Amino acid sequence: MTTLIADPLEEAVRGEIVRPADPSYDEARRVYNALHDRRPAVIVRAADTADAIAAVSHARDNALPLAVRGGSHAVAGYGTCDDGLVLDLGRMRGVRVDPERRTARAEGGATWGDFNHATHAYGLATTGGVISTTGVAGLTLGGGMGVLSRRCGLSCDNLLSADVVTADGQALTVDEDHHPDLFWALRGGGGNFGVVTSFEFRLHPVADILGGPTFYPLDEDVMRRWRELVAEAPEEFNALLLLVLGPVVPFLPERWHGRPVCGVLTCWTGPPEQDDRVRAQLDSLGPVLGQYVDRMPYPVINTLFDEDLPPGLYHYWKGNFSREFTDGAIEVHRTFGETIPSMESDTAIFPIDGACQRIGPEDTAFAYRDAAFSAAFGASYRDAADTEANKAWTRAYDAALRPHTEEAGYVNFMDTDDQHRVRASYRQNYDRLRDVKRRYDPGNLFRLNHNIAP
Repeated sequence: MTTLIADPLEEAVRGEIVRPADPSYDEARRVYNALHDRRPAVIVRAADTADAIAAVSHARDNALPLAVRGGSHAVAGYGTCDDGLVLDLGRMRGVRVDPERRTARAEGGATWGDFNHATHAYGLATTGGVISTTGVAGLTLGGGMGVLSRRCGLSCDNLLSADVVTADGQALTVDEDHHPDLFWALRGGGGNFGVVTSFEFRLHPVADILGGPTFYPLDEDVMRRWRELVAEAPEEFNALLLLVLGPVVPFLPERWHGRPVCGVLTCWTGPPEQDDRVRAQLDSLGPVLGQYVDRMPYPVINTLFDEDLPPGLYHYWKGNFSREFTDGAIEVHRTFGETIPSMESDTAIFPIDGACQRIGPEDTAFAYRDAAFSAAFGASYRDAADTEANKAWTRAYDAALRPHTEEAGYVNFMDTDDQHRVRASYRQNYDRLRDVKRRYDPGNLFRLNHNIAP
């Protein structure tokens, strides 16, 4: 005789259900950013889309807060919650590549490490994160910046279709021709509209690249020369500006370990015969303290900082957009670069011109197509006792930059206390996003995010 199951969630889910009394609970509730130590009532480790439908329906029908977790990297901790349901997609990590169409479909729990591994076998790639453990889902839904942005556009610009579980428990496939309003909103609108269980991306021919970090003294002239280099460089050249404490690596002299430095993370996807020219341009930025720039498979460049930023650190970040990297902003970055609070903390300034600006500001939900730079900065640290001091440093940095930047910032770089910046972050697209939200999630089930209220 079939055993009757009293718990409807247990009956509906093929994956694992974890509750507070279970031995795996503490491990299952943990997220990348240790600052968010939440205790959900139940965690659903989904095996497939059917599990996602069951979890969404259970949360809706029982009025539970619903947190959706992909790669778990959300700095604001939106992949977890207290006393609610966490839908963990971390076991749904498959990636299927179609080399003839130059497309790839990734499940909602895949990381960029998973994605790059699968696509590199065919000499293909698309824009992803700079840490391989970053989730495909969260990065793409917020926009998606990386070392291929100038050549290939944002991650969301390369999204061709998506499978979405909406608040009413429907599973929809969306693209330009099917539910185009929802497809538009997913490309930059964050996790406001549903659970994306798979993403289909356009791929580009990218195999080996010239890449890696170069370190210089913390100097305003270095930053100005970087600004000029990026403005003049072809789109195949991407270079993130970093402000960090000198890492303990063999190619950086010991006397610079732990001292404030500028770094440039280079990714050149152009022809190898121009590698020497790229190296000469990097050498011209200032006195080179240490450098590791070489030919490497593209996936490698997105693993270079994985060991420096493992799960379990505490993070508090801010972010902003700017049309120009002004001398005033450079002075602020230099000032706060001199007081970076820990080896794990950093500032990263992403160029988002080139292909990113060939998409209209209303063509996707990502609104800041006139911005040339996106900065992420803040404290990352190992001891919870340092939280208030690190938050104070990050907030002071943010306040000092405000006169030199746009009102809003990239949602993936903002923390929980930035909810007041959501409207500005979507500016001309905000009202349209609210209309889509009302259509697909009128009860605001998907509210644990930088929320667009219906």
